[in-house]
Amino acid sequence: MQEVKKKRSAAIYSGVLVIYMGEDLMQNFYQLTPAQQAERFAELARQAITRWDIAEDADLVLLKHRENAVFRVQEPESGQKVILRIHRFNYHSDPDLRSELQWMQVLHRDGIPTPSVLPSSQNNLFEVVACEAVPEPRQCDVLSFIEGQQLGSIEGAGKENIQELLSNYRLVGALTARLHNHASTWDVPAAFSRHAWDEDGLVGERPFWGRFWELPALTSEQRQVLLSAKSAVREQLHTFGKSRDRYGMIHADLLPENLLIGRNGLCLIDFDDAGFGWYVFDIATSLFFHVGEAYFAALKQAYLAGYESERPLPRAHVEMLEVFLLARGFTYLGWCYTRSETEMAQQLTPLLAARVTEMASAWL
Repeated sequence: MQEVKKKRSAAIYSGVLVIYMGEDLMQNFYQLTPAQQAERFAELARQAITRWDIAEDADLVLLKHRENAVFRVQEPESGQKVILRIHRFNYHSDPDLRSELQWMQVLHRDGIPTPSVLPSSQNNLFEVVACEAVPEPRQCDVLSFIEGQQLGSIEGAGKENIQELLSNYRLVGALTARLHNHASTWDVPAAFSRHAWDEDGLVGERPFWGRFWELPALTSEQRQVLLSAKSAVREQLHTFGKSRDRYGMIHADLLPENLLIGRNGLCLIDFDDAGFGWYVFDIATSLFFHVGEAYFAALKQAYLAGYESERPLPRAHVEMLEVFLLARGFTYLGWCYTRSETEMAQQLTPLLAARVTEMASAWL
């Protein structure tokens, strides 16, 4: 059998010299099944945890593999559990990720229920780790483990116990308001760097999650409706403005799967999409996947009641909710377009294309 020599190449990423396998000998990582990718990420995870002085043979459980690969890590001797995140390649720059973790530290310090950030043994908020199992080096960070259950999932929208749902969303509204109260009084450090869910990020020519109107699944009629709505939404956002009472740091992914409920109440996790944006955009994110359900009006009322128990919500802001629901829909179409290789995007595309176009048409 002929011996095959491994070809290697080198690159600099995040200040780290990385040596990795050539594509001619390494199966294309992005054509692997999710389970196969998870096996590769587990190899990288075992290398990463040693940067936090955790034994390489610690117990690893994959909790989520969508944007990031998220593992629960349990140390073999102490039994202590932590969360390891392996980040999507090239989603955030090093300064952006550092800022995300710094904001989480500030929120945790000031009483907003979030996981604590656990620095590495070198006192870094994250480490860049490479291994031959994964084609690029990845940013990795470790967070404290929070006991609790997810509040739900986007796939389960419409299937919950309605009274329990209304009660939970009142709590979500109150927690969101606390987050916004904090953001509206927080002085952003000079070196802080995060993306923006502003006019350009939502409905510009190059939105943060992609040019949603170019999604191949759209019909020409749907595309035209979306383009008309895109222009109108941009005008509305510009008129609404960015004064401090309505615009600042937001979580931007307040879905039920990013809220853990336990004996100490709700805890907010996954700040991967956090950036500068309108506070009403956070509210729209919480409500979006319930639009069209028979209980939606009651859910919205419960959420806003919870919110207003902690923070005033002017009528002008409430009146913008429909605009932000539509803008949120645009971003999800963009997400499906730029993540078309993922199983989630393939499942959501037909539903979202129909729903968002219908919302846009009705709003216009």
